[in-house]
Amino acid sequence: MSLADHRREYTASGLTEADAGDDPLDLFRRWFAQALEVDPQDANAMMLATADETGRPSARIVLLKGCDERGLTFFTNYDSRKGRELGQNPYAALTFFWPALDRQVRIEGRVERTSRQESEEYFRSRPRGSRLGAWASAQSQPIDGREELERAVAALEARFATDEIPCPQFWGGLRLVPDVWELWQGRPSRLHDRFRYTRNPEGGWQRERLSP
Repeated sequence: MSLADHRREYTASGLTEADAGDDPLDLFRRWFAQALEVDPQDANAMMLATADETGRPSARIVLLKGCDERGLTFFTNYDSRKGRELGQNPYAALTFFWPALDRQVRIEGRVERTSRQESEEYFRSRPRGSRLGAWASAQSQPIDGREELERAVAALEARFATDEIPCPQFWGGLRLVPDVWELWQGRPSRLHDRFRYTRNPEGGWQRERLSP
């Protein structure tokens, strides 16, 4: 299968130094608000790339659930593949792609667990079915069939029929603390605007324009 002729042109207006500013979080927040307007369902979908202790990478889509000066937060089973890999190698990369806006955001940094309080507060906000699913799924582990999962959910329905569903100890939040941001705006003829922000040890960010 060849996709050599499968092309589209980028037509968005550019990203200037003045618009980029000195703080990548400020620019990301503006871009994310615009992405929500055009794609309210999936704007928070992001690619998470991790690597194990040997350097072998893996990637999957996760959902952004929080973003502030501390970093970008998502939630998972700590015993999943990504959880285990981050236990071995606590560095990761995130990528957002918003094709309707011709924009991409790449973020790199160290990953840490959120506080137990943050994990439990978010867990309580989830629908009941999602809370049961967190208990039922030994995420990333092989199972004999769909029926095994459905039996586990049914057993948990009975177990928690009259009780609040607690947050499992093996489930919770992870926060990527950025040390590098790259924000990419598509431009005609593939002459894209790319700005990289690298955290300064003394505080603040060093901004550079990159060749496309």
